[in-house]
Amino acid sequence: MSLLVVGLSHRSAPVSVLERAALSADTQVKLLHDTLAAEPAVEGAVLATCNRIELYADVDKFHAGVAELSTLLAQHSGVGLEELTPYLYVHYEDRAVHHLFSVACGLDSMVVGEGQILGQIKDALALGQDQHTAGRLLNDLFQQALRVGKRAHSETGIDRAGQSLVTFGLEQLADGAPVDAWAAGKRALVIGAGSMSSLAAATLARAGVAEIVIANRTMARAERLAEILSEPGGTGVAARAVEMVAVGDELTRADVVVSCTGATGLVLTGEAVETALRGRTAPLALLDLAMPRDIDAAVHRMDGVRLVDIESLAEASADAPMASDVDQVRAIVSDEVAAFGAAQRAAHITPTVVALRAMAADVVAGEVARLEGRLPGLDDKTRAEITQTVRRVVDKLLHAPTVRVKQLAAEPGGAGYADALRTLFDLDPETVASVSRADLNDADVKNRGRV
Repeated sequence: MSLLVVGLSHRSAPVSVLERAALSADTQVKLLHDTLAAEPAVEGAVLATCNRIELYADVDKFHAGVAELSTLLAQHSGVGLEELTPYLYVHYEDRAVHHLFSVACGLDSMVVGEGQILGQIKDALALGQDQHTAGRLLNDLFQQALRVGKRAHSETGIDRAGQSLVTFGLEQLADGAPVDAWAAGKRALVIGAGSMSSLAAATLARAGVAEIVIANRTMARAERLAEILSEPGGTGVAARAVEMVAVGDELTRADVVVSCTGATGLVLTGEAVETALRGRTAPLALLDLAMPRDIDAAVHRMDGVRLVDIESLAEASADAPMASDVDQVRAIVSDEVAAFGAAQRAAHITPTVVALRAMAADVVAGEVARLEGRLPGLDDKTRAEITQTVRRVVDKLLHAPTVRVKQLAAEPGGAGYADALRTLFDLDPETVASVSRADLNDADVKNRGRV
């Protein structure tokens, strides 16, 4: 395993840099394919959220891999390599596994313990599978990360330590008051209809807002979200959909606005907000969860409006208390990293063991054929008994060493046992490689669509 991750997050880079480096969906696809086109990488996956951009790859050279992945991130993010490099972090092999498992548990999130990252990891895996850039290693890694994250949330109280960015953002807008009391009876405008916007709409509905208006570039998605919110089996809140061109008018009537789109430019300019403020007596609360930002930062300086964005959330989360359950989650992560490494090392020797057994089967077949040539009068029953006896002898001779070598290979530093086995039995390297390729292709077929 030569797993490498190069990335940046709210912990390593200012929001202004993260905002400029944000990757669109199309850019993520191109980045994946360019990663595989680069010489050091044979697999690739991108984890891109509102506060992190990470490129995972299986590489055959560490230094070349770091240089290539860093260059690719700079090229596709549009931030120059010299400017981006000071904010990049690099994790390799077990440290890379530890990093992703920690991310999956919410330990590396802006709001510690938040569970939304699991959906984002699932999306990253699905994209890698759809684009056929996630092979056996990254499929195993990301699926295990999802299981580790779910285990952390089910076995500990990490949920008490964290919450979604939506909830945290609304708490900042409420400024110390209970969110339910603050939101009760308000009119809400949600801009966007993706996963974060849907979560925001559902959270506002549960908090007791009187009405939710959904604005989105694709009207059908806005209508569908409004329908889900208002149906009896849903939240039951009054909800309706509008075109994006109606946002200006809706802004004059809304009490709270949540925006999270994939737009590359501003969705709400300072001028638009200033226009909406004219004639208002009630304050306007704005929550911007987009990266890059949807709402002009100049709004911070306007009277009668309170804006909470990713940057202010990052500042607020730095002072948030961490629950004692975090230590328990860290222990889970450490155990799971060790187990994952052992499983990967054990899997590394499997093609060699398969090749050894195939060679032994060929030897048995050759000796039985030679025996038939020397004793042509053997009846079928005797021939079958002799063949079975020889096979049992070979199987018994191979059983203990192959089981033991798998155990040894699973231990740290056990990678050399596969090489020793190939040397001792003079196994054909191409035969072992062909088993590896067949195993990889089989894993790709099995894992495709499994998230």
